[in-house]
Amino acid sequence: MIQITATTKYVRISPRKARLAAALMRGKNVPDAILQLEHSSLKGGRLLLKTLKSAISNAESQFEYQADKLVVGEVRVDEGPRLKRSKPRSRGQRHPFLRRTSHFTVVLEHQ
Repeated sequence: MIQITATTKYVRISPRKARLAAALMRGKNVPDAILQLEHSSLKGGRLLLKTLKSAISNAESQFEYQADKLVVGEVRVDEGPRLKRSKPRSRGQRHPFLRRTSHFTVVLEHQ
């Protein structure tokens, strides 16, 4: 079985928040997954939709598959590097916090 992949790296969203949107599309066929992500109010849905459309484009250009015959086989949201930032606090102290990034991987399978 041929698997078509698309990857997006260094996306500025926490992996925990992006995994909520990934659960919406996991295991669905491509038109249903697009519909779910387009009508989702999650930021991760909008970002994962770009990766899904890239995977569809890969399938159409490299293997000449139709988009309606594809199924979302696997969606991975991995943690990327963290950007370390801080804010000033009272009495000269600082409060550190992390800006998290994500790596998206979408794998499509042909029915």
